[in-house]
Amino acid sequence: MASGASENSSQKAFGAEIPDFLDTLLQDFPAPLSPESPLPWKAPGTALSQEEVEGELAELAMGFLSSRNAPSQLAASLTHEAISQLLQTNLSEFKKLPKQEEEDEEEKAPVTLLDAKGLAWSFFNQLWQVCSHWQKQVPLTAQTPQRQWLVSIHAIRNTRRKMEDRHVSLPTFNHLFGLSDSVDRAYFAVFDGHGGVDAARYAAVHMHVNAAHHPELSTDPTGALKEAFRRTDEMFLCKAKRERLQSGTTGVCTLIAGTTLHIAWLGDSQVILVQQGQVVKLMEPHKPERQDEKARIEALGGFVSLMDCWRVNGTLAVSRAIGDIFQKPYVSGEADAASRELTGAEDYLLLACDGFFDVVSHQEVTSLVHSHLVKQKGSGFHVAEELVAEARERGSHDNITVMVVFFRDPKELLEGGAQGAGDVQTEVRCQDLSSGLSELETKPSQS
Repeated sequence: MASGASENSSQKAFGAEIPDFLDTLLQDFPAPLSPESPLPWKAPGTALSQEEVEGELAELAMGFLSSRNAPSQLAASLTHEAISQLLQTNLSEFKKLPKQEEEDEEEKAPVTLLDAKGLAWSFFNQLWQVCSHWQKQVPLTAQTPQRQWLVSIHAIRNTRRKMEDRHVSLPTFNHLFGLSDSVDRAYFAVFDGHGGVDAARYAAVHMHVNAAHHPELSTDPTGALKEAFRRTDEMFLCKAKRERLQSGTTGVCTLIAGTTLHIAWLGDSQVILVQQGQVVKLMEPHKPERQDEKARIEALGGFVSLMDCWRVNGTLAVSRAIGDIFQKPYVSGEADAASRELTGAEDYLLLACDGFFDVVSHQEVTSLVHSHLVKQKGSGFHVAEELVAEARERGSHDNITVMVVFFRDPKELLEGGAQGAGDVQTEVRCQDLSSGLSELETKPSQS
């Protein structure tokens, strides 16, 4: 899910491609794995907490099935069914005894850790069983039509030593979580890690799971996203204590639910909406120099200082993030959120990390996208790649990730002739903006 892998046509999920895919998979894996068999995927670490199981196993299955060119809707439905069945079994056989140094006296109850390799092995066999059953008859729920999206994604390490960005493109949100109501949902996110990739990867694996299971997802999607940020931060901090991790990540997440756009964010990764060639500003990034952020940090006993840029306690250049265990509570894990009703006049969303927005202004996005579409005769597949190249040419040395989610066929945008006048509209309904807190693979993707 976090790789943004491409798929040529999601419509294949409704044709003869399904039995063909299952036949091929079961030919390559004619029987469940024996205990001596090598795993077809890499186990997610050595141990998982109970609440980490679903996200980590979903990441394994979606990555494995996508690598075999499974239609995205089928991959999500198979993954949901296999995880649901596994979670109904007794997982106590995978329980690991904690080492003495893993015990945390401050915790009210000890964390139950499960053997990740054993779970990964058992889960593959559960997935195999589902595929074998569906080879005979695919359930109708797995064939429910969904909205088709054109999504262009490009991400580069650039001149940095490591790639610490991660992203998620999940148009099959409903199928992955077995949501059967009448609301179409699609989820897109960018996470920009710092101090290592662990926090960004963790957020890319668990944020959407926490949002999907929030009890108010259907009635308050924006609140569900905010709570998902808080819960993901809480979960990662527990992992950071167990494994002595010090990394953090900013992030911006969007959930399109029916005719409403919901967003939530921490730090300086950003999302903008372009409507009829005009940029609609949806959010304000969390930076230490923001007056409300500076006041909050100082009220907690911290400080904001100017070095090469404004930094919290002389270290981080963002004031809100997941992780950063030694900078809590000054660097807070509480997200801000907003929502906006969609009218049908929207062109596209653009999500990106600060490696892009530090050198490309909001006002410049529309002309850059328009000039690319002109050159490509209305094809939007590689627009993110063009935008990343532009940011690099302007001197960005950071990791760069750009995701463009089209609401309309790019050819229609050319026919309309709207390039945008460079003006930025601010039109957003924000929730709790006064709450206190706030950085591989490179593929275009049609999902």
